[in-house]
Amino acid sequence: MNALYWHDGQWTTENPKLLGPADHAFWMASMVFDGARAFRGLTPDLDLHCQRVIRSAEKMLMKPQITWERVYALCLEAVAQFPEGSELYLKPMFYCADGFLLPDADKTQFVLHVFKVPMPGEQGFSACISSFARSWSNMAPTDAKASCLYPNGQRAIREATSKGFDNAIMLDGDGNVAEFATSNLWIVKDGVVATPADNGTFLNGITRKRVLALLREDGVTVEERTITPADIDQADEVFSSGNYGKVVHVSRVEERHFEYGPMARRAHRLYMAYAEGGRAKANVAA
Repeated sequence: MNALYWHDGQWTTENPKLLGPADHAFWMASMVFDGARAFRGLTPDLDLHCQRVIRSAEKMLMKPQITWERVYALCLEAVAQFPEGSELYLKPMFYCADGFLLPDADKTQFVLHVFKVPMPGEQGFSACISSFARSWSNMAPTDAKASCLYPNGQRAIREATSKGFDNAIMLDGDGNVAEFATSNLWIVKDGVVATPADNGTFLNGITRKRVLALLREDGVTVEERTITPADIDQADEVFSSGNYGKVVHVSRVEERHFEYGPMARRAHRLYMAYAEGGRAKANVAA
């Protein structure tokens, strides 16, 4: 079994056909999701991801008909149906089939998709500066993990791959660094870690907040500040944080090559120790 789905009270291994052209989510994009990971029997911060998908739905004018605790329980039930230690991606989703200009919030539906996908190794990835930018919060629902936000990131990745890169660095409307197309961005210079300040153009990721708290707890100086493309070019290390790969180093930005440096390794080690040790949440807000 490579994938499992839950919808309308039933489990299935077949991709359920849920929407048609008259349905609101099909043509008006009333759809949100979240992504969590299971690996080595671990599900780090799964509760926070389940809480966030509820909030995302509400910010997209929907009314979830189940609680985050129920979403959490279904995710764990799904993980238990795969072989022990499977590397999985957990994707809870809310959407509205009913509605016209606005979604019929009281008929919000839920579906869960869990599938096998390996964790990335230590090879890292390359990235270039994209011509596509992140939106300001008054231009798009950037405070939700809304599906409608992702096509622009897809265009950025398509642009990057056409140039021979794996990923893209997206800027905000002022030309400062926002994040990678798929994850949050970090740089290291002279032992100081920096990540773009949360200015509303990107999601302040759950893994981002976790890594930030773990590094500071470990005595590392971490700055949340404006980062420019020049800062990246002058950095000693670049790495990413996100649910898909957790902490992954960047091997090249444009023509500048980077080693898998000590701070990226430290961030990765701290995160994995947190996940494996079942440590307290370190007061990281959801």
